[in-house]
Amino acid sequence: MAAYTFFTHPMSRGQIGRWALHEAGVEYEQVIVDWANKPAALMAANPMGKVPTVIHHSETGDRVITECAAICAYLAEANPEAELLPSDAELADYLRWMFFAAGPVEQAIVGKSMGWDVPKEREGMVGFGSFDRTLGTLRDHFAGRDFVCGNRFTMADVYVGSQVDWGLTFGSISPEPELVAYAERIQARPHYKAAKGIDNALIEEMRK
Repeated sequence: MAAYTFFTHPMSRGQIGRWALHEAGVEYEQVIVDWANKPAALMAANPMGKVPTVIHHSETGDRVITECAAICAYLAEANPEAELLPSDAELADYLRWMFFAAGPVEQAIVGKSMGWDVPKEREGMVGFGSFDRTLGTLRDHFAGRDFVCGNRFTMADVYVGSQVDWGLTFGSISPEPELVAYAERIQARPHYKAAKGIDNALIEEMRK
């Protein structure tokens, strides 16, 4: 049995989980989820029925990890030999921006995509304030730095980078030069290419 079971669908946030698994260098068994007939094993592990869901078959028992940011963080912790964890000096940026992408960035993009307008006087009531302020803050972070924590790639870049990559691809994030350059750097990674290649092949097969 592989160390990890990976429930996914190629046209989903499962692409983030796959990239994280490849960066961590672990063996995994994929289970492609049929939206209309979700596997009982998935529903038992994650009653939300969402992908990606990862089960780590550890020596002390099975561990279920859901939510993309949590999956990324867990894989980095469980596989320190992959050198994706932050140093002491990088820890603050690592945590700050991973949670910023999982919270304000995700909320801002989804809100805009759904056509929800936050009145100016109520911006303080939502975690992202405003779309422009949130994306401007993210953009400015990459002015003068290559990756989330500076000049070294960490697991935070899998999650933050996926948000940026996805947003630029589908037009939910405007092509600011700093964000485009960041996306190009992560797209050049061999593990990114390998993971995307698998999902793209699955998508093509489903379209036949």
